[in-house]
Amino acid sequence: MKTTSKKEQREKRNMTFWGWALIAPTAIGLLVLNIVPVIQTFIMSFQSVSTFGVSTWIGSANYVRMLGDPEFWASLQNTFVYGIVQVPVTVILSTIAAVLVNKKIKGIQVYRTIYFLPMIAAPAAVAMVWRWMYNSEYGLINVLLEKIGFSGNIQWLSNPNVVIWSLIIVGVWSSVGYNMILLLAGLQEIPKSYYEAATVDGAGPMKQFFYVTLPLLTPQLFFVLVTSVISAFQVFDLIFVMFDVTNPALRHVQSLVYKFYNESFVLNSRGYGAAIVVVLVIFIMIITAIQLIVQKKWVNYD
Repeated sequence: MKTTSKKEQREKRNMTFWGWALIAPTAIGLLVLNIVPVIQTFIMSFQSVSTFGVSTWIGSANYVRMLGDPEFWASLQNTFVYGIVQVPVTVILSTIAAVLVNKKIKGIQVYRTIYFLPMIAAPAAVAMVWRWMYNSEYGLINVLLEKIGFSGNIQWLSNPNVVIWSLIIVGVWSSVGYNMILLLAGLQEIPKSYYEAATVDGAGPMKQFFYVTLPLLTPQLFFVLVTSVISAFQVFDLIFVMFDVTNPALRHVQSLVYKFYNESFVLNSRGYGAAIVVVLVIFIMIITAIQLIVQKKWVNYD
C-alpha cells in the first residue's frame, strides 16, 4: 500500500509538472503581452508622459480633461451610433445568409466562398477598395446610382451627414462572412428530426425558422452578438484608411480608438490617450456583463 501510494504521488507530481510546463508558454505570453500592458496603461492614465518618456503623476487630471473635451464626446457618440446600427444589421444579415447557404442547392460551396471572401482580404485593402468605390467623382457606387435613375452626386466620404453611414456599410459588408460561418456551424448541428416533426405537424418554412431554427441557434447568436459588439467598439482601421486627417468630416466618424491613436501617437499625449482607452475598456466590460446577464433569458442551451 505504501509503495503504491508513493507511486501515485510521483505520477501526480509528474502530471502537475507537465501540465504547468505545457501551459507555461501561453501563460507567459498572456502575462507579458496582455496583462502587464493593461496595468501599465491604467497607471499611465493618471500620468503626464513627456516626449522623452518621463512620466509625472497628475492624478485624475486626464479624466477631468476628458469630461470637457468635445472631441471625446463626439467620438463616444460616433462609436455608439456605429455599434448600435452596425451590430444588429450584421447579425440579421449573417443569420439570413447562413440559412440560405445551409440549403442543399447546386453550387452552394461557391456561394459560401463568395460570402466569406471579405474575411480573407486585409482590412486596409478592403478600406482602400471602398474608398475608391465611394469616390464622388469616379466611384462605382455613384455611377451605378446614376444608371438606375438616382440623380445627385453623393459625397460619401466628405458629407458630415453621410460619412458615418458610409463607414457602417463597409463594417457590415466586411463582418457578415465571418459571422455567417459561425452561424452555419450552429445550423448544421440542429437535428433533422426536429424539422421532420415540424413538417408532420404542418409547420411551414417560416414557422420552422422561428420555432425550431432560431431558438436552437441562440448560443451561436449570443457569441456572434458579443464578439460583434466588441469588434464594433474597436473600429479603427477602416476610419484610418478611408478618411484623410485633413478631411473636415473626420470629426463626424472618428471613433474612440481613433481618438486614442491620435492623442497617443500623433499629438504625443500618451497619458490622455491611456485614459481614453481605459474608459473604452470599461464601456466594453459593462456592455459584455449586461449581455451575459440578459442571455439567461433568451439563450437556449438545451
